[in-house]
Amino acid sequence: MGHRRAQLWVALVFVGLVVGSGSGPVADARPDGRLAVGPDGGAGSVTSQAVGTGTAAVSPESSLTEAAPTASPIASPNANTKPGPEPTAKPVAAPTPRATPKPAAPPAPPAPPPPLSDCPILPATNVWNRRVDGLPVAANSATMVEAIGLSARLHPDFGSYGGYGIPYNIVGSATPRTTVRFQYASESDRVGYPIPAHPRIEGGSDRHILMVDTNACRLYELYAAVKTTSGWRAGSGATWDLRSNKLRPNGWTSADAAGLPILPGLVRYAEVARGAIPHAVRFTAPDTCDGHIYPARHDAGSGSCAVNPPMGLRVRLKASVAIGGFGSQARVLLTALKRYGMILADNGSPWYVTGAPDPHWNDDALHALGQLTGDDFEVVNTSGFLNG
Repeated sequence: MGHRRAQLWVALVFVGLVVGSGSGPVADARPDGRLAVGPDGGAGSVTSQAVGTGTAAVSPESSLTEAAPTASPIASPNANTKPGPEPTAKPVAAPTPRATPKPAAPPAPPAPPPPLSDCPILPATNVWNRRVDGLPVAANSATMVEAIGLSARLHPDFGSYGGYGIPYNIVGSATPRTTVRFQYASESDRVGYPIPAHPRIEGGSDRHILMVDTNACRLYELYAAVKTTSGWRAGSGATWDLRSNKLRPNGWTSADAAGLPILPGLVRYAEVARGAIPHAVRFTAPDTCDGHIYPARHDAGSGSCAVNPPMGLRVRLKASVAIGGFGSQARVLLTALKRYGMILADNGSPWYVTGAPDPHWNDDALHALGQLTGDDFEVVNTSGFLNG
């Protein structure tokens, strides 16, 4: 019986060691097999001690001097406990889309100016536009014709080549105005001139620039125009209201030596294509006198007007000259020379008729005009022949 008790005690000590090594406290085993209760009523700590006579002692490595620290219990989720709501993230407002600005539309280009045909080229009562086929022959006709060149040939000073003749530029009220410096400033119109960015300019030394503002029906003309690094300069410049008969002050030049406008005296293809030139045309002579007659306002020659022709002299093709054998373009011009004649406006080669270049000109037909000479012309008596 004593042997069984010893076995039981050892077993209890072993159990105590095992339980003590667990998570909960165990009671001290007493030699009598009962549990020793601590002062607080709980099981005391197990200490290393001898287990009676003849029993093995617990090794120090296996003895527990104090309870091992236990980890803090982690609360297990309770099936009956509802999880609290997770914090709801506040929505971030999406950025307000901004409308992409539309690119500004480029400014509309200005409307092109009206055609030249929308403007009168001086009133119908202007002497440029009045027929002279019914006027008498001047008393000094033979002298004047001989001074210009009796045997010199009629010559068209224009053609299909763009650099031959006096071109003109159609401009409008939207064309920027340019200040021009003049050599003969006292006799020039100092206004803004509507010079295009790339104007058509007469070749040679005269370098005329003719500009017609067809919105205002106003003509601007420059002589010896040159663009420099500091701007435009010219020998002289003048402007006209194409609806008016007003002349320049007497003694004033223009872009032409006679103080007259150039455009009204140009042979223009559009008129020939319509079948009629309804005005006088401009021509030149090598020598002129130091005087001028109406409608000229200026002279650029020397000597007596009894010997050399004055600026403003009006001549016409004799009615007896046959023109049926000429080409159609030449016939239109020769008909005008019989009806309206030519006005002497500048110094130059004898019987040179001024026109505007145009690719539609038939140069062969125009060259045929050289069959005519000064002997085929006569001076018209224009005394008393005034505008209006």
